Amino acid sequence: MSPNACTIRAPIEPQAVSLMKPAMSVLGIDIAKRVLHAVGMDERGKIVLRKRLSRHDLLPCMAKLLPVRIGMEACGGAHYWARRFREHGHDVQLLAPQFIKPFVKSNKNGSCCRFAL
Repeated sequence: MSPNACTIRAPIEPQAVSLMKPAMSVLGIDIAKRVLHAVGMDERGKIVLRKRLSRHDLLPCMAKLLPVRIGMEACGGAHYWARRFREHGHDVQLLAPQFIKPFVKSNKNGSCCRFAL
């Protein structure tokens, strides 16, 4: 039989697959100079979104999301981003730096992978 010959097989039954992504309830954003990290979690604490975004790409990404609670470390740039996110219906909570300290993974004080969400 040639490889191009058509064979008749039994039809494959469709599998039950959920096309919906799990609902995100909390989004944590780590603000840095050039690259921002966003981690979204559902109500059970499971990570459903993990993105590394440039400043230019952050606002279009947030505009596509359904309204969600966003947590960020309070700094000068965070207040600007909070105003922009609230325009899209998100609930933004700014956390003081002394309350962020328990969530830091390592001794680094930079912005790379800072929160252990």
